[in-house]
Amino acid sequence: MLDHLEFKAPEPKVIAGAKSDWELVIGLEVHAQVASKAKLFSGASTTFGAEPNSNVAFVDAAMPGMLPVINEFCVAQAVRTGLGLKAEINLTSAFDRKNYFYPDLPQGYQISQLYHPIVGEGEIIVDMGPGVARRVRIERIHLEQDAGKSIHDMDPHMSFVDLNRTGVALMEIVSRPDIRGPEEAAAYVGKLRQILRYLGTCDGNMQNGNLRADVNVSICQPGAYEKYQETGDFSHLGTRCEIKNMNSMRFIQQAIEYEARRQIAIVEDGGEVVQETRLYDPDKGETRSMRSKEEAHDYRYFPCPDLLPLEIEQAWVDDIAATMPELPDEKKARFVKELGLSEYDASVLTAEVENADYFEAVVAEAGDGKLAANWVINELFGRLKKDDRAITDSPVNPAQLGAIIKLIKSDKISGKIGKDLFEIVYTEGGDPEKIVEERGMIQVTDTGAIEAAVDEVIAANPEQVEKAKANPKLAGWFVGQVIKASGGKANPKAVNEIVAQKLGL
Repeated sequence: MLDHLEFKAPEPKVIAGAKSDWELVIGLEVHAQVASKAKLFSGASTTFGAEPNSNVAFVDAAMPGMLPVINEFCVAQAVRTGLGLKAEINLTSAFDRKNYFYPDLPQGYQISQLYHPIVGEGEIIVDMGPGVARRVRIERIHLEQDAGKSIHDMDPHMSFVDLNRTGVALMEIVSRPDIRGPEEAAAYVGKLRQILRYLGTCDGNMQNGNLRADVNVSICQPGAYEKYQETGDFSHLGTRCEIKNMNSMRFIQQAIEYEARRQIAIVEDGGEVVQETRLYDPDKGETRSMRSKEEAHDYRYFPCPDLLPLEIEQAWVDDIAATMPELPDEKKARFVKELGLSEYDASVLTAEVENADYFEAVVAEAGDGKLAANWVINELFGRLKKDDRAITDSPVNPAQLGAIIKLIKSDKISGKIGKDLFEIVYTEGGDPEKIVEERGMIQVTDTGAIEAAVDEVIAANPEQVEKAKANPKLAGWFVGQVIKASGGKANPKAVNEIVAQKLGL
């Protein structure tokens, strides 16, 4: 189904330093909140925006004697995500304790999966334009619990802690360092978000923090990345710095660009890049040091004694695989092949799962993929954008838009009347077919009436007639006058034919 994509890798981003050229190497750790109503190890709600500390179970608050109980649905969502990324599903995995102290982590450790993740190696195909795509390898996906939230801006003398997010299930999706530029990094996160939303395993809401990325950036001399690919030796890639908690595609690009230039300046001045964790300040457009970068041993990982190894059966995985939806690349390919859409139109219509679902419902009603794509993209999306509305809030449902298209296809109304009808349905609602009948919008196909209208326009404009005979392209003026005189109801095809006949063209 992906035969339409040519996997030609884009050129790496090259930044000219004062002394030499440099290339970027980028890897991402994306934290995706599992789409689950309950937390990973408790039955507490995951509803966003609840009163502070209202969605907290005893185990989330680390009350003595409280033991975690795994949420099977969260495990299924992780498996589903792994299948969507063409990854290996590990039938045996295990949870570990990642030990560190912070006020919003009441247990003093985070339950995660370092040594035995639930999902192994996979891949994402990032389409970078016509004929160009990057294959980004996924190293692993592991389940872990989120921490709470520290709030520092409510009182200048105090900090507050909200534990509502504590224990919420996260999937950490770790890529290999295969990304070579800021635009690719943003496109990768966008593609991952798209796949997760199609799968229904994460809502992808970056504004609420439900999808956020830690971005690892390093610089290297041209050719060093190829040496890393040949040998697997990370030392060729330079010292990496991690930019934490990025929740905007635009900020990801800006942060990478700044961080790369910062590292280049250090190296070219004879210094060494220090491996550290940094934060991005969008107001200043720069990264700043947060802390030295920890390694695994700094967290003193050890197997979680409260949880047995997680063992799942292949039959259970197969049952999940049987319910997998059509993913965006496959859907896009089908739209191109079966509906005759252009690559661009298919990309627009599959960008969001809601767009694709709406479009397919319109096609089912109208029976014409190309015409449906034209109306959905140009008329519907254009009007929704103007009104700042989402497609899920569209006043025109797929059945109504499909009915409008069917009326045009059957020649009951013209394309121009169709736009007027769309506006009526958008603002007032109603059955398009009934509106056309009740308001007298049916297209005039009576050739006698059209011929009379053409004769009238020709008789009233003898000078224009001579111009049209000398230059046939000017015959369109007569067509426009006739359609205008009919209030847009005259069949354009019939008008064109009769005008050409009357003018002897």
